[in-house]
Amino acid sequence: MLKKVLVANRGEIAVRIIRACKEMNIKTVAIYSEADKDALHTKLADEAVCVGPAPSNKSYLNIQNILEAACTTNCDSVHPGFGFLSENAGFAKMCEESNLKFIGPSYKVIDLMGNKSHSKELMKNAKVPVVPGSEGCVETVKEAINCAREIGYPVLLKASAGGGGKGIRKVEIESEMENAFNLVKQEAKASFNDDAIYIEKFIVNPRHVEIQVLADECGNVVHLGERDCSVQRRNQKILEESPSMAIDNELREKMGKAAIRAVKASGYTNAGTIEFLVDKDKNFYFMEMNTRIQVEHPVTEMVTGVDIVKEQIKIASGEPLGFTQKDIVQRGWAIECRINAENPDKNFRPCPGKITELNLPGGNGVRIDTAVYTGYTIPPMYDSMIAKLIVHAENRNAAIAKMKRALEECVIEGIDTNIDFLFRILSNEHFVNNDYDTSFVEKYM
Repeated sequence: MLKKVLVANRGEIAVRIIRACKEMNIKTVAIYSEADKDALHTKLADEAVCVGPAPSNKSYLNIQNILEAACTTNCDSVHPGFGFLSENAGFAKMCEESNLKFIGPSYKVIDLMGNKSHSKELMKNAKVPVVPGSEGCVETVKEAINCAREIGYPVLLKASAGGGGKGIRKVEIESEMENAFNLVKQEAKASFNDDAIYIEKFIVNPRHVEIQVLADECGNVVHLGERDCSVQRRNQKILEESPSMAIDNELREKMGKAAIRAVKASGYTNAGTIEFLVDKDKNFYFMEMNTRIQVEHPVTEMVTGVDIVKEQIKIASGEPLGFTQKDIVQRGWAIECRINAENPDKNFRPCPGKITELNLPGGNGVRIDTAVYTGYTIPPMYDSMIAKLIVHAENRNAAIAKMKRALEECVIEGIDTNIDFLFRILSNEHFVNNDYDTSFVEKYM
């Protein structure tokens, strides 16, 4: 078993990892920027090391400083969390070269699956359904136009190295192509330092359903069922639930088997997620693979009872999975709401600042993952998510009722949040009646 983990992240996911390590009797080292010197994860870890100034490119993305922190504190491993360096193949490779176990897949697999056009080809060969689109990347506007004519409008232009809803543009008609092509190229270069883009057919009004997988280093693979992540704003998820009302047991089995084929085809190990789009006719299409722990992993933990972060650490330690597919049973219903420091009425404008009063909800079946506390000042230079509220109940209606009750109890003063907006989503008749898709927020909120 690993002995000492450097947590290469911040916020609630750093706290989540540190807690799992404590329960496994594993020492932890937190890293922090100068803006995060009073952050909760620095107080919970056994040690904490400052890795640079406030800007993330000088701290949480500063590979040299992070590796130095790991080596000087005698860590044997690094957990990247999500975001920042979690899907950076170069970082994973440098960890390996520094004799640090990267708690995730190998750098070769991250590189393979991080390139969306390459991963799509791999999935096609593994007989995993994919969205119709370009064969690899498109280099010129003319290529893009020819591809779009072949598959039919509307289409999506997408950054090959993309993620987090960035580097995506919908093109409805041919006259929009040149401007959209140039914009996506610029966004891809700015966000990912890689301007390669590809084209996909735009699936009208799909559901976004993903399958959580675990794969050990002994060749064993299981999936933990699905999460429905269709409630999004600007291509970013804000509410997730498990199981999904969009699929039945037959489709659930097909998607689970496809996810396992995807894992085996890529040689993937550790925790990962296969993201699919499901259309109105119940066809499903591979969208991408997330080679890391995801924000929404707690909903899967609530319905399966599997601690995914602990499983990550066990796998990285060389242990085989302690269960098989037949042992995985989904029980009840779970919903997660992402609480963000932002103002939905002002185009979701971020709202950093000091939390003057805080009351977090509780009760049976209520979980909250957060790193904020009364008196904590949210810095302006990082992601606006400050907490995840998760509930578990016997069925969907009971889970919705429990989440609404929990949101009512949640008091965060001193800043704007999206708590009221989340409550309105849960009260919306289209959401309650399972009449929603990825355009839900745009249509009804």
